[in-house]
Amino acid sequence: MKQTLARGLYGWALRLATPLYLLKLWRRGAAEPLYRAHWGERLGLYRGPAAEPGRLWLHAVSLGETRAAAPLIAALRAERPGLRLLLTHGTATGREAGQALLQPGDAQAWLPYDTPGATRRFLRHWRPAVGVLMETEIWPSLQHSARRAGLPMVLANARLSEKSLRQGRRLAALMRPAAGALSLALAQTEADGQRLAQAGVPRWERSGNLKYDLRPDEALLARGRAWRAALGRPVLLGAVTREGEEIALLRAFQRRYAERSGAERPLLLIVPRHPQRFDEVAGLVQAQGLSLARRSAWGETPPPEAARAEVWLGDSLREMSLYYGLADLALLGGSFAPLGGQNLIEAAACGCPLLMGPHTFNFAEAAELAQQAGAARRVADLDEALAQAQALLGEAGAERSAMAQAAQQFAAAHRGAAKRMAARILELMPA
Repeated sequence: MKQTLARGLYGWALRLATPLYLLKLWRRGAAEPLYRAHWGERLGLYRGPAAEPGRLWLHAVSLGETRAAAPLIAALRAERPGLRLLLTHGTATGREAGQALLQPGDAQAWLPYDTPGATRRFLRHWRPAVGVLMETEIWPSLQHSARRAGLPMVLANARLSEKSLRQGRRLAALMRPAAGALSLALAQTEADGQRLAQAGVPRWERSGNLKYDLRPDEALLARGRAWRAALGRPVLLGAVTREGEEIALLRAFQRRYAERSGAERPLLLIVPRHPQRFDEVAGLVQAQGLSLARRSAWGETPPPEAARAEVWLGDSLREMSLYYGLADLALLGGSFAPLGGQNLIEAAACGCPLLMGPHTFNFAEAAELAQQAGAARRVADLDEALAQAQALLGEAGAERSAMAQAAQQFAAAHRGAAKRMAARILELMPA
């Protein structure tokens, strides 16, 4: 009774908030036009007759989850040729990246807003055979509708931090039934699996992390290394930074190199996590009195004036391999503020050594393993990070080279999750 009441109140709250949700999407669409496309799908409304049943439905909410899904989709297709896929997303960057994963016969849509009616309409229209949610995407109304429809649901590459577990306990009447509606969770780590079980997931297995199976784009990696060779000075990367970290990094950079001329400083390269913040971060750089060059302003080769800039802004999408190839050393975004850290595995696969802040709970095991392997180091704050960076980019260059080699070995040692997960998901599919 308590769970039914909680789900009912949740559904009504989302219905009442729907106009605000749509207004938010419209505003985001001013910078990212894809948000203004296919609006009916956000409400579970689709054109044309219902789809032919039997697709494998995979939901990858944003860019990171979509990229992580790529090796899983490849493994699924290798095991089941002719597999028809429905790929859903919640963000414009995710949907844009997902287009490259589609083959003839596949479909792509927005995952609808999590109201009871929208989720029922979604499942009635698409009639998938199995649903796969990436990483953390458990939605109460969607899970309830899937259970009523008899749809097996898998949480792939699943993770759950201690913080998220505590938050879920405060909403146990709503979230515990949603977790309990999963057929299987394929956890990244043993600790993730244990926490998922505490959250109410009835069955889980440790399968590893799909991000280890992602391979760098070799062409972009080579281009980045060529740019680095042409620059003739070290490059320090702020990798996938979050709000608040850029200004702190710029100030720490100014303090560390205040007595040095521009030619004696490394090039500071900043790649923000969210595209809508590119202009904001450019403004922060200029407000600090630093000369700026933006990646979006040139094509295959940086112009001479860019080479003289103190800061480069990586304001492009799907070029992280280029940026890691360009960098001698990276500072892990999201780890210098209490945000849990960004994906450090991609940097390791590109052979880029890392300095991590104190907050890496989103990738706790990977951070610990990278540190043990010598691919990454933990620092207390950005001032310590800049101090270590100065040493590693200077006289301690041999240590940095050893870290780069250790990074590639660390990434290669943990591959194989995609094949394991594909086998378990296909067991739930009709023959």
